[in-house]
Amino acid sequence: MNQIPIDQMQKILKSQYHAALAMLRETIERCPDDVWLSEQHKNSFWQVAYHALFFTHVYLQPNEAAFRYWEHSQKDVQNADAFAIESDPNSNLPLLPKPYTKAEVLAYWNFCDQMVDRAVDALDLLSPESGFRWYKESKLEHQFINLRHIEHHTAQLADRLRSSNGIAIRWVGSKREL
Repeated sequence: MNQIPIDQMQKILKSQYHAALAMLRETIERCPDDVWLSEQHKNSFWQVAYHALFFTHVYLQPNEAAFRYWEHSQKDVQNADAFAIESDPNSNLPLLPKPYTKAEVLAYWNFCDQMVDRAVDALDLLSPESGFRWYKESKLEHQFINLRHIEHHTAQLADRLRSSNGIAIRWVGSKREL
């Protein structure tokens, strides 16, 4: 059986990360201001967008110890990823960050998109370990999980835009350099 060379796997992963992130960017850019902060859903638009980027950033690291917060992250909160699962009654920290503006989330998007190529090149895609104690999958499978996470939340946001304002998000199949 033929094996795919590592450089081909890296090229495919980079292409799909950039494509998934391009679709996420379009949802952010096209989100009307009244939808951005709307509390109609459990997690507002800004929270879902920021959460997707936060974990894109985290899981593009070789392991959890390598993660460093983005310079503009509000990390002195219980849930820096902007999703509140539950509150820690023993914590004095706010549950969530203050809402990020669209400009701030787009800046984080740029940060994440710019790190993709360098980060994917640095990953040991043949490692049987993800590098994160809460994920038991291999590093390669974990990258597919990360991609699905971006796509899952992008689809949520695209559906909100279509349902509330009739805004359609274009499909991006790949972002390969020609």
